[in-house]
Amino acid sequence: MERINPPELAKPSGFSHAVAGTGRTVFLAGQTALDAAGNIVGDGIVAQFEQALSNMLVALRAAGGGPEHLAALTIYIVDVPDYRANAREIGAVWKQLMGTEYPATAGIGVARLWDDAALVEVQGTAVLPPNG
Repeated sequence: MERINPPELAKPSGFSHAVAGTGRTVFLAGQTALDAAGNIVGDGIVAQFEQALSNMLVALRAAGGGPEHLAALTIYIVDVPDYRANAREIGAVWKQLMGTEYPATAGIGVARLWDDAALVEVQGTAVLPPNG
């Protein structure tokens, strides 16, 4: 996968401007902070982000991929100012689970998510290497 960040655009922080890949595309459903029993867990945006991202990585691994294969990510956020206020901690969660490579990313403020207790939802697209 090639992460593309043209010098004509502002230097990205926590995302890539574009990602190109060749292989099998995996579309990852939106994940919130649901536990295996279907309950929203985690007090606050940071804990819920960690659970939601972990859930998405479980689905990605089940499809045969890993964090390095994530090409695009959309983050739906109920309280954008809260997300921004916790950006450093969210970034630490990202590095712990994903490393230092960033997909093409959008953060979108929303009025609410499907589960009323959910504060954040992540949805992604991955590109796995072609099968040998």
